[in-house]
Amino acid sequence: MRLRGFALWLLLCAGLAQAAVSAPDASGKVLTLPGPAQRIVSLSPHATEMLYAIGAGSRLVATVDYSNYPPAARQLPRVGGYSGISLEAVLRQRPDLVVAWQDGGNLRELERLRQLGVAVFISHPLQLDDVASEMHSLGQLTSTQPQADAAASHYRQRLQQLRQRYARRTPVSVFYQISSAPIFTVSQRSFMGSVMQLCGGRNVFGGLAQAAPQVSMEAVVAAQPQVMLAGRADILRMWDRWPALPAVAKATRYVVDEDLLTIPGPRLPDGALAMCATLDTARRSLGLTLD
Repeated sequence: MRLRGFALWLLLCAGLAQAAVSAPDASGKVLTLPGPAQRIVSLSPHATEMLYAIGAGSRLVATVDYSNYPPAARQLPRVGGYSGISLEAVLRQRPDLVVAWQDGGNLRELERLRQLGVAVFISHPLQLDDVASEMHSLGQLTSTQPQADAAASHYRQRLQQLRQRYARRTPVSVFYQISSAPIFTVSQRSFMGSVMQLCGGRNVFGGLAQAAPQVSMEAVVAAQPQVMLAGRADILRMWDRWPALPAVAKATRYVVDEDLLTIPGPRLPDGALAMCATLDTARRSLGLTLD
């Protein structure tokens, strides 16, 4: 009788260890796994950073090009990059979860993975709080909820502190340039637009419908931004031909850290802090008060 009771206890423990886990992804679909994910392939740098932040980094078996943070991620095998992924390379890793970026351009490959029985979590952090929400969901799928919740809470707290600190700053008009030929920027539909707003910046293209719209040179000149930001100095130098632009005339063109500002992951508050400091520097150059 005692042996039977002990056997039942072992079976119960085994069942609990393999209990199904569920969480919603960015598409609104609730993803259910038979047990916590143990072999994960990340198909975007921001997802890689999230998984390390929530304590699931040791379960990553592969990722994509440009996943370079934290340093441990640099040692992971690569299964593709922005131009596409290799289904064969992904399947060789025998993943029980693939975390994919909705805008990564791999929709056909992702559907094929689903058809082959691989669970796919869609990540699409467009707004600042989406990062925290997705860390929470990934924590559920990996059963690392305590660390995931702590990471999400810390992320939210840091952003709230910045909101309070910069709420009364004098607004400045800002143009953020992603590329030069063609010219792409960001709108308020993107997390970068939200970071700009948090810092007291008024995005000159904030009202456009797309998150990363293409704009013309004429539109930028007409917008007369007080501040210009970009990830590379050569992009900003193209505006030397317009010395009457406020950002050119006042020397308020700045290079910002692309890794911190363009990757919607747990380090985004660091990027927000850097942008806020940059806009304060611009305010001083423009003779504006900081209060």
